[in-house]
Amino acid sequence: MSTALPQPTGTMATFAQLLSSTRRGARLARLLATTQLRAWNLSPDVTERAEQIVAEPAANAALHGHVQGRDFRLALTLDTTTGLLRIAVTDAEGGQLPVVPTDSATDGETGRGLLMVGALADRWGTEPHPPGGKTVWAEVSHRSG
Repeated sequence: MSTALPQPTGTMATFAQLLSSTRRGARLARLLATTQLRAWNLSPDVTERAEQIVAEPAANAALHGHVQGRDFRLALTLDTTTGLLRIAVTDAEGGQLPVVPTDSATDGETGRGLLMVGALADRWGTEPHPPGGKTVWAEVSHRSG
């Protein structure tokens, strides 16, 4: 008697790219993410949200996370089992992790980007990336309904 093993119903797709810690690298991160998400046939709503989410930590990686001679990394993971798209941007500058400003602290010219990420993502956070970097990640549900 043979017993059939259960087959996984979902799939995991990944995309990762090292990019120069420059404004050009940040723009390229956004374009590459959009191209990959369209190739994965995600809805325009999810693609647009993810594109805006990628733009913020990629720009921060170029502006605040720049370390001479070191790149930043864009990683996308699509998990159809959990219905989540995970976006992660890792830069080479360690130190203090980004902190979301309070609403009253956003009167200046900077500090609003992570508020935008929080509004667009279902979940997001930061974590150290040893030996000296940090990762800003966000998750977006790609399931309808």
